[in-house]
Amino acid sequence: MNKVILFNPFAAKNGYRIPNSILQVAASIQDNYEFVFVDGNREDDPWQKIKNHLDTGEFKFFGCTVMPGPQLKQAIPFTKRIREEYPNVVNIWGGYFASNQCNTALNSGFVDFVINGQGDYAFPQLLDKIVKGENNFEKINNLIFKKEEEIIKTRKEFIGDQNGLPDFPYDKLNRDYPLKGYLKKTFLGKKTAAYHASFGCPFTCSFCAVVPIYNARWKSKSAENIYKDIKYLIEEHGADAVEFHDNNFFVNEKMVVEFSKLVKKHNIKWWGEGRIDTINKYKDESLQIMRDAGCKMIFFGAESSNDDILEQMDKGGTQTVQQIKDFAARMKQFDIIPEYSFVLGIPLETEEKVWKQINDDIAFIKEIKTINPDTEIIIYLYSPVPTEGSELYETVKKAGFSFPEKLEDWLNTEWENFDLRRNPLTPWLKPYMVDRIQGFETVLNAHYPTASDYKLSGLQRKVMKLSSSIRYKTNIYRWPYELKVLQKFWLRYRRPETEGFAMEEV
Repeated sequence: MNKVILFNPFAAKNGYRIPNSILQVAASIQDNYEFVFVDGNREDDPWQKIKNHLDTGEFKFFGCTVMPGPQLKQAIPFTKRIREEYPNVVNIWGGYFASNQCNTALNSGFVDFVINGQGDYAFPQLLDKIVKGENNFEKINNLIFKKEEEIIKTRKEFIGDQNGLPDFPYDKLNRDYPLKGYLKKTFLGKKTAAYHASFGCPFTCSFCAVVPIYNARWKSKSAENIYKDIKYLIEEHGADAVEFHDNNFFVNEKMVVEFSKLVKKHNIKWWGEGRIDTINKYKDESLQIMRDAGCKMIFFGAESSNDDILEQMDKGGTQTVQQIKDFAARMKQFDIIPEYSFVLGIPLETEEKVWKQINDDIAFIKEIKTINPDTEIIIYLYSPVPTEGSELYETVKKAGFSFPEKLEDWLNTEWENFDLRRNPLTPWLKPYMVDRIQGFETVLNAHYPTASDYKLSGLQRKVMKLSSSIRYKTNIYRWPYELKVLQKFWLRYRRPETEGFAMEEV
């Protein structure tokens, strides 16, 4: 009667990865509770799979990881249906959407608990108390729940020693969903695995959704333990590439170098996320060791061409506009592709200032491409996150922006686009500004097709570059319909900012 369903909602038709979030939770309960995985990415009808389990009467708990965007399309209606049809089942949500929108989730009437950050201790403790009939949930750290009409947030605890946590139950996942189905062909390799080596980030960027969850804390597994898991995926399942999905994999230079030395002999390729001002402090020797060990591309938040805006974003480090340019040149020396993201449409005092900053950012992006043409450019429209107390969030509220108050409203198309940073519904960002940004993005992606889409042939890349050349050189970005048609119907061009790397099963 106390079995657990761990559900990973649908996120992508083909580009889904190993579901590390529910693997982490499963590891925390594997010695005391029976559980099953249900992966919405691998099921034709995940609700039927969930229903079949619940109909046995053996399942007491439904645990669901919830990220913004596509996952909400299953997380919300499935959880609501469980409450209606199986009212005795306890619904527990985790993931940063659940933490950041906890009031909306708990006020829905069908989400019972939210795990606030890491659940390695909170989740099994919560199950234990419910099974024992106890209700003193205030004693469980990292938990949010509703008591009568009050939302209770318990003390935040950051899990210190990542090396003391239990190993992931890869074998159990492999029995339910063969791991080979998660290892997709990408530009990194034929069988690309996803892995999470650390939690949190030691910085406080005011536009980042993980800041309220980890409060500028970061902890990583040791290089030896990271290598142990990666070696398992290589030797047991044939992985030849890895995406590190950490919020900031490169915080510790010593750990990264040690891992690089360990994994070098396996001849894999890998990718991760880092900060410019952090990795710029790395020694040349370290960068060369990383490249020799297969580091092919690193994602960086460049964000803006304006030092004042970087300060307003509270990047929390020493990043400057000049450093962004210098670092792009430095990465070229080591043949590591810098993947720079920019956030356009930041709220400013006047409409004229917003418009000017958008055009300044466009000119800056072109300058970066001149410095290092291999630099990948990812463009996002600024989407507010509830980082209470930050200067940027206070500016957002004054401008009249607010999040949905009803959970089901997140299922509306415009809020899905908000989560994907495609149409943020912000009052200061006017339609002509969005047109300018998206028009430039279309021209840029045609003139410099992403290296991460291995499906593009050399001929296709040349045709795209030639077709966009005049627009790119003359700054004519309005109505690039010919390029959109080319990208959509002939090339089926992928948007790495929302779809990730091009993937396919092998």
